[in-house]
Amino acid sequence: MKNKIQELALAFEHQSQEIKTLTDLEKVRLHFFGKESPLNIILKQLKTLTPEERQKIGQEANQLRNHMTEVLNKKREELNDQEWKEKLAKDKIDFSFPGFALPLGKLHPLNLVMNEIKTIFRELGFLIVEGTEIETDEFNFQKLNLPLGHPARDMQDTFYLDSETVMRTHATNMTARYLTNVADNSHDNEVPTLAVLSAGNVFRRDDDDATHSHQFMQVDGFAIGPKISFANLKWVLQSLCQRLFDQEVKIRLRPSFFPFTEPSVEVDISCFKCRNENHGCEICKQSGWIEILGAGMINEQVMSLNGLNPKTTTGLAFGVGIERIAMLKFGVNNIRAFYENNLKFLEQFRFYGM
Repeated sequence: MKNKIQELALAFEHQSQEIKTLTDLEKVRLHFFGKESPLNIILKQLKTLTPEERQKIGQEANQLRNHMTEVLNKKREELNDQEWKEKLAKDKIDFSFPGFALPLGKLHPLNLVMNEIKTIFRELGFLIVEGTEIETDEFNFQKLNLPLGHPARDMQDTFYLDSETVMRTHATNMTARYLTNVADNSHDNEVPTLAVLSAGNVFRRDDDDATHSHQFMQVDGFAIGPKISFANLKWVLQSLCQRLFDQEVKIRLRPSFFPFTEPSVEVDISCFKCRNENHGCEICKQSGWIEILGAGMINEQVMSLNGLNPKTTTGLAFGVGIERIAMLKFGVNNIRAFYENNLKFLEQFRFYGM
Protein backbone atom coordinates (compact mmCIF):
# COMPACT_ATOMS: atom_id res chain seq x y z
CA MET A 1 0.00 0.00 0.00
CA LYS A 2 2.98 2.26 0.64
CA ASN A 3 4.05 1.67 -2.97
CA LYS A 4 0.56 2.74 -4.14
CA ILE A 5 0.92 6.04 -2.27
CA GLN A 6 4.31 6.65 -3.89
CA GLU A 7 2.93 5.81 -7.35
CA LEU A 8 -0.01 8.13 -6.70
CA ALA A 9 2.34 10.96 -5.69
CA LEU A 10 4.40 10.53 -8.87
CA ALA A 11 1.25 10.46 -11.03
CA PHE A 12 0.00 13.64 -9.40
CA GLU A 13 3.32 15.45 -9.92
CA HIS A 14 3.26 14.52 -13.60
CA GLN A 15 -0.36 15.53 -14.23
CA SER A 16 -0.16 18.74 -12.18
CA GLN A 17 2.69 19.95 -14.41
CA GLU A 18 0.45 19.48 -17.45
CA ILE A 19 -2.24 21.87 -16.11
CA LYS A 20 -2.56 24.85 -18.45
CA THR A 21 -6.14 26.04 -17.85
CA LEU A 22 -8.74 26.05 -15.09
CA THR A 23 -10.53 23.28 -16.99
CA ASP A 24 -7.40 21.13 -16.82
CA LEU A 25 -7.12 21.83 -13.12
CA GLU A 26 -10.71 20.72 -12.49
CA LYS A 27 -10.09 17.43 -14.31
CA VAL A 28 -7.00 16.72 -12.18
CA ARG A 29 -8.88 17.63 -9.00
CA LEU A 30 -11.73 15.25 -9.79
CA HIS A 31 -9.27 12.46 -10.65
CA PHE A 32 -7.31 12.70 -7.41
CA PHE A 33 -10.06 13.85 -5.03
CA GLY A 34 -13.21 12.35 -6.49
CA LYS A 35 -15.32 9.76 -4.70
CA GLU A 36 -13.65 6.89 -6.55
CA SER A 37 -10.14 8.37 -6.62
CA PRO A 38 -7.11 6.15 -5.83
CA LEU A 39 -6.48 8.11 -2.62
CA ASN A 40 -10.02 7.49 -1.33
CA ILE A 41 -9.66 3.79 -2.12
CA ILE A 42 -6.45 3.66 -0.06
CA LEU A 43 -8.15 5.41 2.87
CA LYS A 44 -11.07 2.94 2.76
CA GLN A 45 -8.63 0.01 2.94
CA LEU A 46 -6.95 1.28 6.13
CA LYS A 47 -9.38 -0.68 8.27
CA THR A 48 -7.87 -3.95 6.97
CA LEU A 49 -4.39 -3.07 8.31
CA THR A 50 -2.88 -3.59 11.72
CA PRO A 51 -2.95 -0.60 14.09
CA GLU A 52 0.74 0.13 13.51
CA GLU A 53 0.42 -0.06 9.71
CA ARG A 54 -2.87 1.93 9.78
CA GLN A 55 -1.18 4.78 11.66
CA LYS A 56 1.84 4.91 9.35
CA ILE A 57 -0.04 4.53 6.04
CA GLY A 58 -2.79 6.93 7.21
CA GLN A 59 -0.19 9.57 8.05
CA GLU A 60 1.46 9.26 4.64
CA ALA A 61 -1.93 9.37 2.85
CA ASN A 62 -2.95 12.52 4.71
CA GLN A 63 0.39 14.18 3.95
CA LEU A 64 -0.09 13.41 0.27
CA ARG A 65 -3.64 14.78 0.31
CA ASN A 66 -2.49 18.01 1.99
CA HIS A 67 0.34 18.34 -0.52
CA MET A 68 -1.96 17.88 -3.50
CA THR A 69 -4.46 20.38 -2.09
CA GLU A 70 -1.74 22.97 -1.60
CA VAL A 71 -0.39 22.46 -5.14
CA LEU A 72 -3.83 22.74 -6.75
CA ASN A 73 -4.75 25.87 -4.75
CA LYS A 74 -1.52 27.56 -5.73
CA LYS A 75 -2.07 26.57 -9.35
CA ARG A 76 -5.61 28.00 -9.26
CA GLU A 77 -4.32 31.35 -8.00
CA GLU A 78 -1.71 31.46 -10.77
CA LEU A 79 -4.30 30.67 -13.44
CA ASN A 80 -6.75 33.27 -12.08
CA ASP A 81 -4.02 35.91 -12.09
CA GLN A 82 -3.04 34.96 -15.61
CA GLU A 83 -6.66 35.12 -16.81
CA TRP A 84 -7.11 38.55 -15.21
CA LYS A 85 -3.91 39.90 -16.78
CA GLU A 86 -4.98 38.65 -20.20
CA LYS A 87 -8.36 40.34 -19.78
CA LEU A 88 -6.75 43.63 -18.76
CA ALA A 89 -4.38 43.45 -21.73
CA LYS A 90 -7.31 42.86 -24.06
CA ASP A 91 -9.72 45.41 -22.52
CA LYS A 92 -7.46 48.35 -21.88
CA ILE A 93 -8.89 51.52 -20.30
CA ASP A 94 -7.96 54.82 -21.81
CA PHE A 95 -7.92 57.16 -18.82
CA SER A 96 -7.45 60.17 -21.10
CA PHE A 97 -10.76 59.46 -22.86
CA PRO A 98 -13.52 61.93 -21.84
CA GLY A 99 -15.89 60.47 -19.26
CA PHE A 100 -19.62 60.96 -18.85
CA ALA A 101 -21.64 62.27 -15.92
CA LEU A 102 -24.14 60.00 -14.23
CA PRO A 103 -27.60 61.55 -13.88
CA LEU A 104 -28.01 63.20 -10.49
CA GLY A 105 -31.11 62.15 -8.60
CA LYS A 106 -33.29 64.87 -7.12
CA LEU A 107 -36.46 65.31 -5.10
CA HIS A 108 -39.65 66.56 -6.72
CA PRO A 109 -40.29 70.26 -5.88
CA LEU A 110 -43.50 69.35 -4.04
CA ASN A 111 -41.60 66.86 -1.90
CA LEU A 112 -38.95 69.50 -1.23
CA VAL A 113 -41.61 71.85 0.16
CA MET A 114 -43.35 69.03 2.03
CA ASN A 115 -40.09 67.98 3.68
CA GLU A 116 -39.28 71.59 4.59
CA ILE A 117 -42.64 72.01 6.32
CA LYS A 118 -42.28 68.68 8.11
CA THR A 119 -38.86 69.74 9.37
CA ILE A 120 -40.23 73.03 10.70
CA PHE A 121 -43.01 71.35 12.66
CA ARG A 122 -40.86 68.47 13.83
CA GLU A 123 -38.58 71.08 15.41
CA LEU A 124 -41.66 72.67 17.03
CA GLY A 125 -42.46 69.33 18.68
CA PHE A 126 -45.25 68.13 16.37
CA LEU A 127 -45.78 64.45 15.64
CA ILE A 128 -45.61 63.90 11.85
CA VAL A 129 -48.12 61.37 10.42
CA GLU A 130 -49.16 60.32 6.90
CA GLY A 131 -52.65 58.96 7.47
CA THR A 132 -55.00 57.13 5.15
CA GLU A 133 -56.18 58.43 1.76
CA ILE A 134 -59.33 56.28 1.80
CA GLU A 135 -61.51 57.46 4.67
CA THR A 136 -64.96 56.94 6.12
CA ASP A 137 -67.57 59.67 5.88
CA GLU A 138 -67.56 59.78 9.67
CA PHE A 139 -63.94 60.86 10.07
CA ASN A 140 -63.74 62.90 6.87
CA PHE A 141 -66.90 64.90 7.58
CA GLN A 142 -69.13 64.05 10.52
CA LYS A 143 -66.54 64.26 13.31
CA LEU A 144 -65.35 67.57 11.83
CA ASN A 145 -68.77 69.22 12.26
CA LEU A 146 -69.95 68.38 8.75
CA PRO A 147 -72.99 66.11 9.33
CA LEU A 148 -74.99 64.54 6.52
CA GLY A 149 -76.85 67.21 4.59
CA HIS A 150 -74.66 70.06 5.86
CA PRO A 151 -74.42 72.75 3.13
CA ALA A 152 -70.68 73.24 3.76
CA ARG A 153 -70.06 69.81 2.23
CA ASP A 154 -70.58 71.51 -1.11
CA MET A 155 -67.27 73.32 -0.49
CA GLN A 156 -65.51 69.99 -0.98
CA ASP A 157 -66.97 68.09 -3.95
CA THR A 158 -66.11 64.52 -3.03
CA PHE A 159 -65.08 61.25 -4.68
CA TYR A 160 -67.35 58.63 -3.04
CA LEU A 161 -66.26 54.99 -3.24
CA ASP A 162 -69.57 53.92 -1.67
CA SER A 163 -72.16 55.55 0.56
CA GLU A 164 -69.84 55.49 3.60
CA THR A 165 -66.33 55.64 2.09
CA VAL A 166 -64.58 58.53 0.34
CA MET A 167 -61.22 59.60 -1.02
CA ARG A 168 -60.27 62.06 1.68
CA THR A 169 -60.93 65.67 0.77
CA HIS A 170 -58.44 67.05 3.31
CA ALA A 171 -55.69 65.80 5.58
CA THR A 172 -57.85 67.02 8.49
CA ASN A 173 -59.30 63.50 8.68
CA MET A 174 -56.29 62.62 10.83
CA THR A 175 -57.23 65.41 13.26
CA ALA A 176 -60.54 63.64 13.89
CA ARG A 177 -58.83 60.28 14.26
CA TYR A 178 -56.22 61.53 16.73
CA LEU A 179 -58.72 63.53 18.78
CA THR A 180 -60.93 60.46 19.06
CA ASN A 181 -57.97 58.27 19.98
CA VAL A 182 -56.83 60.74 22.65
CA ALA A 183 -60.34 60.87 24.12
CA ASP A 184 -60.63 57.06 24.18
CA ASN A 185 -57.31 56.73 26.03
CA SER A 186 -57.61 59.65 28.46
CA HIS A 187 -58.37 59.17 32.15
CA ASP A 188 -61.14 61.03 33.96
CA ASN A 189 -60.43 64.72 34.56
CA GLU A 190 -57.23 64.45 32.48
CA VAL A 191 -56.61 67.25 29.98
CA PRO A 192 -54.67 65.76 27.03
CA THR A 193 -51.83 67.57 25.30
CA LEU A 194 -50.90 66.68 21.73
CA ALA A 195 -49.54 68.33 18.56
CA VAL A 196 -49.85 66.50 15.21
CA LEU A 197 -49.07 67.38 11.59
CA SER A 198 -50.82 65.27 8.96
CA ALA A 199 -49.35 65.30 5.46
CA GLY A 200 -50.27 63.68 2.16
CA ASN A 201 -52.47 63.58 -0.94
CA VAL A 202 -56.09 64.73 -0.92
CA PHE A 203 -58.74 64.43 -3.63
CA ARG A 204 -61.66 66.56 -4.82
CA ARG A 205 -63.92 66.51 -7.88
CA ASP A 206 -62.45 69.65 -9.37
CA ASP A 207 -61.73 70.76 -12.93
CA ASP A 208 -57.99 70.89 -13.57
CA ASP A 209 -56.72 74.32 -14.60
CA ALA A 210 -53.74 76.59 -13.92
CA THR A 211 -54.54 76.86 -10.19
CA HIS A 212 -56.67 73.78 -9.42
CA SER A 213 -56.19 70.00 -9.52
CA HIS A 214 -58.42 67.03 -8.65
CA GLN A 215 -55.49 65.66 -6.61
CA PHE A 216 -53.15 67.81 -4.57
CA MET A 217 -50.96 67.71 -1.48
CA GLN A 218 -51.86 69.18 1.88
CA VAL A 219 -50.65 69.41 5.45
CA ASP A 220 -53.06 69.86 8.32
CA GLY A 221 -51.87 70.50 11.85
CA PHE A 222 -53.43 70.83 15.26
CA ALA A 223 -52.37 71.23 18.87
CA ILE A 224 -54.55 70.68 21.93
CA GLY A 225 -54.02 71.32 25.62
CA PRO A 226 -55.48 73.04 28.68
CA LYS A 227 -54.47 76.59 27.73
CA ILE A 228 -54.06 76.73 23.94
CA SER A 229 -54.99 80.22 22.80
CA PHE A 230 -55.30 82.28 19.63
CA ALA A 231 -51.94 83.84 20.53
CA ASN A 232 -50.38 80.36 20.26
CA LEU A 233 -51.94 79.96 16.83
CA LYS A 234 -50.56 83.29 15.62
CA TRP A 235 -47.06 82.42 16.89
CA VAL A 236 -47.12 79.04 15.09
CA LEU A 237 -48.28 80.64 11.83
CA GLN A 238 -45.70 83.43 12.07
CA SER A 239 -42.93 80.88 12.69
CA LEU A 240 -44.04 78.80 9.70
CA CYS A 241 -44.22 81.73 7.27
CA GLN A 242 -40.89 83.23 8.34
CA ARG A 243 -39.13 79.88 7.92
CA LEU A 244 -40.75 79.23 4.53
CA PHE A 245 -40.27 82.65 2.97
CA ASP A 246 -38.43 85.41 4.79
CA GLN A 247 -37.63 86.38 8.37
CA GLU A 248 -39.05 89.84 7.62
CA VAL A 249 -42.42 88.47 6.47
CA LYS A 250 -45.47 89.68 8.39
CA ILE A 251 -48.79 87.88 8.60
CA ARG A 252 -52.32 89.24 8.42
CA LEU A 253 -55.36 87.37 9.76
CA ARG A 254 -58.75 87.93 8.14
CA PRO A 255 -62.06 86.53 9.51
CA SER A 256 -63.30 83.51 7.57
CA PHE A 257 -65.42 80.37 7.98
CA PHE A 258 -64.42 76.72 8.36
CA PRO A 259 -66.82 74.22 9.95
CA PHE A 260 -64.12 72.69 12.17
CA THR A 261 -62.69 75.95 13.58
CA GLU A 262 -64.27 78.89 15.42
CA PRO A 263 -63.08 81.58 15.15
CA SER A 264 -61.62 80.92 11.69
CA VAL A 265 -59.14 83.03 9.75
CA GLU A 266 -57.56 83.30 6.33
CA VAL A 267 -53.82 83.96 6.68
CA ASP A 268 -52.01 86.37 4.37
CA ILE A 269 -48.31 87.14 4.28
CA SER A 270 -46.73 90.43 3.29
CA CYS A 271 -45.34 90.12 -0.23
CA PHE A 272 -41.78 88.86 0.02
CA LYS A 273 -40.93 90.11 -3.48
CA CYS A 274 -42.06 93.72 -3.65
CA ARG A 275 -42.53 94.31 0.12
CA ASN A 276 -45.52 96.46 -0.85
CA GLU A 277 -43.31 99.03 -2.57
CA ASN A 278 -44.23 100.79 -5.81
CA HIS A 279 -47.84 99.70 -5.48
CA GLY A 280 -47.11 95.98 -5.36
CA CYS A 281 -46.22 93.38 -8.00
CA GLU A 282 -47.69 90.55 -10.08
CA ILE A 283 -47.32 88.01 -7.25
CA CYS A 284 -49.42 89.96 -4.73
CA LYS A 285 -51.60 91.44 -7.51
CA GLN A 286 -50.64 94.95 -6.45
CA SER A 287 -52.12 94.45 -2.96
CA GLY A 288 -48.94 93.90 -0.95
CA TRP A 289 -50.40 90.71 0.59
CA ILE A 290 -50.54 87.05 -0.49
CA GLU A 291 -53.20 84.59 0.72
CA ILE A 292 -51.39 81.55 2.07
CA LEU A 293 -53.51 79.24 4.28
CA GLY A 294 -56.54 78.79 6.54
CA ALA A 295 -56.53 78.36 10.31
CA GLY A 296 -58.48 78.84 13.53
CA MET A 297 -59.29 77.53 16.99
CA ILE A 298 -60.78 74.03 17.02
CA ASN A 299 -64.58 74.31 17.17
CA GLU A 300 -66.07 73.25 20.52
CA GLN A 301 -68.52 71.08 18.58
CA VAL A 302 -65.58 69.20 17.01
CA MET A 303 -64.12 68.61 20.48
CA SER A 304 -67.43 67.17 21.67
CA LEU A 305 -67.96 65.02 18.56
CA ASN A 306 -64.57 63.41 19.15
CA GLY A 307 -65.16 62.76 22.85
CA LEU A 308 -63.23 65.65 24.43
CA ASN A 309 -64.46 68.24 26.91
CA PRO A 310 -64.37 71.68 25.20
CA LYS A 311 -64.58 73.40 28.59
CA THR A 312 -61.19 72.03 29.67
CA THR A 313 -59.44 71.28 26.35
CA THR A 314 -58.76 73.91 23.69
CA GLY A 315 -56.86 73.64 20.45
CA LEU A 316 -55.56 75.34 17.34
CA ALA A 317 -55.66 74.04 13.78
CA PHE A 318 -54.41 75.03 10.32
CA GLY A 319 -54.27 73.70 6.78
CA VAL A 320 -51.69 74.40 4.08
CA GLY A 321 -51.77 73.51 0.37
CA ILE A 322 -48.32 72.34 -0.72
CA GLU A 323 -48.80 73.33 -4.36
CA ARG A 324 -49.78 76.86 -3.29
CA ILE A 325 -46.59 77.21 -1.25
CA ALA A 326 -44.43 75.71 -4.01
CA MET A 327 -45.89 78.04 -6.66
CA LEU A 328 -45.04 81.05 -4.51
CA LYS A 329 -41.57 79.88 -3.47
CA PHE A 330 -40.49 78.89 -6.96
CA GLY A 331 -42.40 81.44 -9.05
CA VAL A 332 -44.49 78.81 -10.86
CA ASN A 333 -47.74 80.13 -12.34
CA ASN A 334 -49.33 76.86 -13.48
CA ILE A 335 -50.03 74.04 -11.00
CA ARG A 336 -50.01 71.50 -13.84
CA ALA A 337 -46.25 71.96 -14.21
CA PHE A 338 -45.77 69.92 -11.03
CA TYR A 339 -47.53 66.88 -12.52
CA GLU A 340 -46.44 66.84 -16.17
CA ASN A 341 -43.05 65.17 -15.43
CA ASN A 342 -41.19 67.58 -17.70
CA LEU A 343 -37.52 66.90 -16.93
CA LYS A 344 -36.41 70.37 -18.01
CA PHE A 345 -38.78 71.83 -15.42
CA LEU A 346 -37.87 69.37 -12.65
CA GLU A 347 -34.10 69.72 -13.16
CA GLN A 348 -34.32 73.36 -12.11
CA PHE A 349 -34.69 72.19 -8.49
CA ARG A 350 -31.60 69.94 -8.53
CA PHE A 351 -29.63 71.91 -5.97
CA TYR A 352 -32.49 73.41 -3.97
CA GLY A 353 -32.00 72.92 -0.24
CA MET A 354 -28.43 71.60 -0.59
